[in-house]
Amino acid sequence: MTAQPLEPERARDPGEDPAAIFDALPLSHRAQFRAEYDQALEAAHDLARFKQVQVLLRQWRLRAIAYARPGYEEAVQDAIQGRADMFARYTPQEWEGRM
Repeated sequence: MTAQPLEPERARDPGEDPAAIFDALPLSHRAQFRAEYDQALEAAHDLARFKQVQVLLRQWRLRAIAYARPGYEEAVQDAIQGRADMFARYTPQEWEGRM
C-alpha cells in the first residue's frame, strides 16, 4: 500500500442561491448577510438598482467559500498582525522566469 497525498478539502460552492449562501456562512456572518440582502431586495424595487442584488449575491458567495476554507481565520489574523512570513509564496510553473 502506498500513501497518497491528501488534497485540501474544497469549500462547497453555494452558487448564487441566497438560501444556500446563508446556510454556507458561519453563524457569525449570517446576520450581516441577511441585513445586506434585505436592504438590496428593498432597493431592487427600483429596477435601475436591481443589479445590486446580483452583485451582493456574488460577493457573499465568494465570502462563504473563503470562510469555509481550512485555515482562513488564522490567515486573517496573520495578515492583521503583519506576519507576512506565514504566507506561502506560490508561483505557477508557467510563470517561472516571468516575474
